[in-house]
Amino acid sequence: MYYLPEPPYVLLIFGLFIGITSGLAFEATLKLKVQQWMKQSQALSQQETLGFDLLFPFWGICIGICVFLEAGLEIFLLNPWIAYSIALPLTIFIGGLVWMQLGKLLQQLLTGGSKAIDLDAF
Repeated sequence: MYYLPEPPYVLLIFGLFIGITSGLAFEATLKLKVQQWMKQSQALSQQETLGFDLLFPFWGICIGICVFLEAGLEIFLLNPWIAYSIALPLTIFIGGLVWMQLGKLLQQLLTGGSKAIDLDAF
């Protein structure tokens, strides 16, 4: 008898839930930090701008996206090892790129104010 395993729909929903809730926490923390930085108007280092209080919800976003992507791939591939071998490097690579871009954007914001990142000027 041929047996197909049940697709991981619960894992798909769980990963999406983790990603969304961590994203909301990241948004609130980032808004709070930017407001504090604008009130201080001091030159801050890269370490101070991207601290652990921003890194922790960002990790949550990456973990949620990795689980969501793995479950989605597992639904179509039916093999969790292959799905994780695709989802994990992809999530690490894209998460690293987003984190680096966020650091550059925050440094522009801190050094030049909100006019430094005005996209309508172009």
